Parts: sequence; structure tokens; C-alpha cells
Amino acid sequence: MLQDERLEAILLYLKDHERITVETVCEINNVSKDTARRYLIKLEELGKVVRIRGGAKKLSYSNELYDYSQRLHMSSTVKDRIGEYAATLIKDGESLILDASTTVQCAAKYLKTNNHTVITNSINVVNELVRKDRIKINILGGTLDPQHQAIYGSRAIKDIQQYKVDKCIIGTCGISEEGISTSIEEEGLLLREMIMRSQQTILLADSTKFNKLFFQKVCGLELIDTLITNEKLPSNLKKELSRHSVEVIDITDHSLSPQIKK
Repeated sequence: MLQDERLEAILLYLKDHERITVETVCEINNVSKDTARRYLIKLEELGKVVRIRGGAKKLSYSNELYDYSQRLHMSSTVKDRIGEYAATLIKDGESLILDASTTVQCAAKYLKTNNHTVITNSINVVNELVRKDRIKINILGGTLDPQHQAIYGSRAIKDIQQYKVDKCIIGTCGISEEGISTSIEEEGLLLREMIMRSQQTILLADSTKFNKLFFQKVCGLELIDTLITNEKLPSNLKKELSRHSVEVIDITDHSLSPQIKK
């Protein structure tokens, strides 16, 4: 087995485990402890792991920051399918909070039900909903961030505190054992208020968000009711979500009803 293949074997192990010991590296690669330590040093130099006493742990903290147009084209097909499925969970007459994530914009696009009041900080969600009948749209006040196509600030937080809704549908930059997080501080503060204003919180997160931790924590997993995603969860996330009784929907296990297929 080549060195690159052995390094990949370590990273594959860390997809389902929070950390790896030197002994485990030896077992999965059939190498000595000295060689195992060299592999971990190499992976740390590549920015893939953080070495700790006796082994290494996955690198979970991220400082990725993309503008709205970049995010819209990342995993676009998957986001579209997640959003389409999320729209099927909405019933006529429900009041909704929709955040400014690109996947939530997809959910707004596929919304087929009626008689909704929708509160949002997203100009793109507004553009999707304004073409639909029998939907009342309330736009939060505040400062428009052109890079992220969203309204943030103290005014937006004050506005959202005036509402109480049936369902909140949000996206996230990352979901880890610690909860959900974002790279934008103002977004994190607003998202938490959105969650607190809703009877049920539905999180839309594709598999690229798994085990990622960003600068601003939004909330712990205990405040999420349903997660809609596109792949099987890593074992550590699956265990933690189960502990908090979060319903997990993998869209690859579900087919959309004929009425809502494209």
C-alpha cells in the first residue's frame, strides 16, 4: 500500500470517529508506531488533522467564507433536492420563518401550499415567494448585506422577536456534535432568535456541512427538531442527534410524491 493510500485510510477512519490513536493507525495500515506517528505529522502539515497526545483528531474548525452567488452554485443539485423535499413538509395555513440560506431559497421555490405568512431576512426568498399566490411576506428590517443577500443587524433581531410561528426552516454552514454554526456573527445571532420564535425547527444541511465547526455558534442540537440531508450521517453525529431526539431525513431514502415532482 502506498503512503497516500495509508493517509487516506486514516482520513476515512476520521470521517466516522472524532479521533484516532497511534495504535489504530498501526492496525489499519499494518505499520510500526514510529511510522504511524510520521503519518500523523504529515497529515497535520497538510492541515487535515490536529495531533493530540496518543494520536490525532479531525480538523473540525473551519474559516470558509463564500458569498451568496458562490454558495448558490456549490452542491446546487443536492441543495435543490433537499429544498424540494423540505417544501413537502409544509401544510396549508402554517406561518413560517425562512432564513437566507441558499438551500432554504430552494425550499421557497418549491412551496406549493397556500395561506402562509412568511417572515424572512432574504431578498432571494422574497423573489421566489412574490410570484406565488396567497402568501403574505413580512421582510425583517435592518441592514442589507450585499455579499450575502440578507438583512442583518439589531433591527432585524428586534423585529423577529415580535413573531411566533409554526415552523422555522434554516440552513447552516456547519453541523457538529457541538451544534450548528456559521462564519457570520450577525447571522448566528439572528438565526438563534429565529429558532426561539418557532414551534418547530427544520434544518437543511447537505453532507458537506457534516462535522464542521465555524466561528459563531447558533445553537445546540437540542433545539433542532428535524434535519434534512442527502447522505448517511457519520457515526458520531448520528449518535449525538439521536441523543437529542432529532428526526433525521435522508432524501436518498425518500421519493417525492407525483404531485410535487418536477
